[in-house]
Amino acid sequence: MRVAIVGGKLQGMEAVYLAKKAGWEVVLVDKESEVPAAELCDQFYSIDVTKVVEWIPFLREIDLVIPALENQEALDCLVRTANYSGVPLLFDGDAYEISSSKIKSNLMFAETGVPAPIPWPECGFPIIVKPSEASGSEGVIKIEGAMELQRLFAKNNLTDWVIEEYLEGPSYSLEVIGFAEVYKVLKITELHMDESYDCKRVLGSAGLSEELNEEFEQVGLELARSLKLNGIMDIETILHQGKLKVLEIDARLPSQTPIAVYHSTGINMLEILGEAFVQGKPWQSFEVSEKRGVIYEHIHVMDDYLEIMGEHIMADVGPLHLYPDFFGADEAISSYSPGKIEWVATLIITGEDCQAAWDKREIVLQEIQKEFGIKHYYDRYPVMKDSDGFIKIASGS
Repeated sequence: MRVAIVGGKLQGMEAVYLAKKAGWEVVLVDKESEVPAAELCDQFYSIDVTKVVEWIPFLREIDLVIPALENQEALDCLVRTANYSGVPLLFDGDAYEISSSKIKSNLMFAETGVPAPIPWPECGFPIIVKPSEASGSEGVIKIEGAMELQRLFAKNNLTDWVIEEYLEGPSYSLEVIGFAEVYKVLKITELHMDESYDCKRVLGSAGLSEELNEEFEQVGLELARSLKLNGIMDIETILHQGKLKVLEIDARLPSQTPIAVYHSTGINMLEILGEAFVQGKPWQSFEVSEKRGVIYEHIHVMDDYLEIMGEHIMADVGPLHLYPDFFGADEAISSYSPGKIEWVATLIITGEDCQAAWDKREIVLQEIQKEFGIKHYYDRYPVMKDSDGFIKIASGS
């Protein structure tokens, strides 16, 4: 199968990786040339898909189009040209319209009874303020008190922002796929954030109780049915005081978690969904079970330090390469090349279980530090307080 992935940044990197693992011929399209996924694919074309005179002829030899971007003009154009050409488009525009707006998403949570953060002013401080239509952690601000909030209001028009309670606790993610009113939840993963709340690490083993695991899966199915999902949706929750609360949903192919799920379970969610769109029928029933422990995380190496950082570090370093057996990691997607003193990498590390993967990770990081003479190691977390009110300090040396 010959697929066109539109968008070569972080979503595109995820899509190209999984499409290649599916054995597909992968054509990547982006109007910019120096994007992270540009050298991970079989063929790369610098095309602006909003210029339909160029784009429509391109579709003649394509079996499936996979959007991997969030530019609304480009997405609208992909929908129109897919309808015109008859090429399947792995995208649900109606679901995306709701999920791309945190205001619309929160209204749906309230209507369906999905547990979510309490909106301000019904909640107390601290609170989180975030733009409705930004992606992930972009633009998120933590506010500690009324005076700080007043200053923010004075400087900004917060009409299209979401203001809600700040929650502390571990974060989890779950993908749901849907086609022709058939829905399937995949595997729950645990997310670790850096100090700016950007995801720096995904654990393939979530470690939730059976009860919470089932609760999360039921929430996922309920949301998919409410959206009448035809495509893929990512749900992020936080476990706060023993209760899961949904922070946000994204009806698009996410980054980071699908690769972690693939290595943990052997299930390639993009392959399953892509074949459904091409064949016009849902997948056969299948079970999801953990087969390997997985750690998927991002590192930045420079001078004499190594730092674990959020996914944003992978976005603007130019084309990346896939390396097998990278200093002991199963695979790495990296800007590294021999002689380079500053580089970034996404490490993919597996083991018999999560503890074995973590032990292997420690060896990998030690090998990198030894090879490059690194003296300082940082693994920062968001500033949080413990049960006694003391601030937790991020690890580092």
